[in-house]
Amino acid sequence: MKNKPCILHKRVFIISSASVVGKKEKSGPLGHLFDLGGDDRFGKNSWEKAEAEMQRLSLGIALNKCGLKDENIDAMFAGDLINQCISSSYGLSNYKIPFLGLFGACSTCAEGMLMSAIYTSLVFDRCAAITSSHYCAAERQFRYPLEYGGQRPPTAQWTVTGSASFIISSLPRDIRRCSAEYIPEIVDVMPGCIVDKGLNDANNMGAAMAPSAADTLERYFSSGISPDDFDMIITGDLGYEGTGILEDLLLSKNIDITKNHVDCGNMIYDESSDTHAGGSGCGCSAVVMSADILENIKTGTVRNILFLGTGALMNTMSINQKQTIPGIAHLVHIKAAKKSDIIIDDMEEK
Repeated sequence: MKNKPCILHKRVFIISSASVVGKKEKSGPLGHLFDLGGDDRFGKNSWEKAEAEMQRLSLGIALNKCGLKDENIDAMFAGDLINQCISSSYGLSNYKIPFLGLFGACSTCAEGMLMSAIYTSLVFDRCAAITSSHYCAAERQFRYPLEYGGQRPPTAQWTVTGSASFIISSLPRDIRRCSAEYIPEIVDVMPGCIVDKGLNDANNMGAAMAPSAADTLERYFSSGISPDDFDMIITGDLGYEGTGILEDLLLSKNIDITKNHVDCGNMIYDESSDTHAGGSGCGCSAVVMSADILENIKTGTVRNILFLGTGALMNTMSINQKQTIPGIAHLVHIKAAKKSDIIIDDMEEK
């Protein structure tokens, strides 16, 4: 199983998603695609409370889009960057849905999708995957408060202020209610292995995470699958620094993803944003996947993708103790399933 994709027991689909972002993200190249943009505080008196509010809002919008309520969701998988994932536990506390907390750093979106897909395929009907990050809260925890005015090196990435939620279902009646021609279907997944190459620069997350992304992709493609089989191979989020490292590592193994590889950290900001090596944070790949990639799947513009969430498994204590930064990369394979074909298949099974 280690070097083979995990094939799901039932067909599972992403029937709804929603994205909530801050001011910088809303003014970026994808700004017009996000469901909601705020002023970074979202009416709260601390950055941490603002991040929790983003999770509450994104899940509410995602549920409203597919006409579901709390009682219709069997479990939610959620996590964030703040110690003990308090943005998730506080932000989602008013939802009466069984809660399973995750920490995968910037890989949390993919990890939540992966766990939701597996559980929905086996024991549940519907699950929700939620995550978030906030630039100001992350800077205060991992580096310095904004008031300090610390300088960022060129390899540093900008933590995205954003949250996204995804509703994953195995029920045919949920598919019938979807208005899109194509429905994003999670067809297989591959959990990542921890990879530690001895890097300890907290201002170069791309370099720390790239080896784990290369490891997961190398294992995935070793089963006879080719990078050319996919319209897009999406990482999130290596930024400009990690993107080049990943592609070089794979080329050394005779695996070429350069023609169809994109990174969410490179997509969410443009040069005028002054974010150095691009975007990062749990919310980065989450809001890009929700607002851009999945919407392109629904129209059939994109038919077959690999989504690889990458994370740096560190905390403030490990940084202060000069420990190395292990990386992780979880993979989710998503296809565009034609709605009419899904309904026909369901009728034939009955």
